[in-house]
Amino acid sequence: MRYEIALKGSYALLRVFLSGGESVVAEPGAMVYMRGPIEVQTSAVGGVWKALKRAILGGENFFMNTYVSRGEGEIGFAPQLPGDIDVIPMNGALYVQSTSYLACDPSVEMDVSFGGFKTFFAGEGIFLLKLQGEGDVAVSSFGGIRSVTLQPGEEIMVDTGHVVAFDGTLKWDVRTFGGLKSTLLGGEGLVCTFTGPGRVYIQTRNYPAFVDWVKSLVSRQTGSR
Repeated sequence: MRYEIALKGSYALLRVFLSGGESVVAEPGAMVYMRGPIEVQTSAVGGVWKALKRAILGGENFFMNTYVSRGEGEIGFAPQLPGDIDVIPMNGALYVQSTSYLACDPSVEMDVSFGGFKTFFAGEGIFLLKLQGEGDVAVSSFGGIRSVTLQPGEEIMVDTGHVVAFDGTLKWDVRTFGGLKSTLLGGEGLVCTFTGPGRVYIQTRNYPAFVDWVKSLVSRQTGSR
């Protein structure tokens, strides 16, 4: 893709520029605008079985939109949540948390990967979107986004609610934050430890924590009536 990230920050917009015959695959509902002779093809990308796994197990959409340009065209994409956008060049495997996938090259294969029961206990779901191949992948974050590159053997600890995506070359493990008292009372819950080499993408806001905060406000308002 030839791309530009406009309005980078809390309300970023991904501008994708396509020449004749070029295409891009995006999440349904992500398109903001289109210019030029661009056709939209909606299909179960990767086949029916992989699409079913994405929808049922990974919480993603069954169908994806492929935008094919018949000449010089431009498409604008934006995520559902307020936050930033980053485009990740990949050659191998990339794991993406739910709600963070935005768009990618059609050469990138999509599937769902079982993350083990450790992700279930982390409250992030037991399946991750797995992207495989060579090409660019656009991801979105809740809040700002930061990329951290780890050298072989180097570690970083990240709160599970702040993980956007990470390379398949990383070793990772979910565990409690400190002892039982810190886990229950320290406000951190469970954390994920990544070991290099590879990249991990972190968001500055915690989507599950934000949802819980909104629910608490609604429940207070309902209880006061």
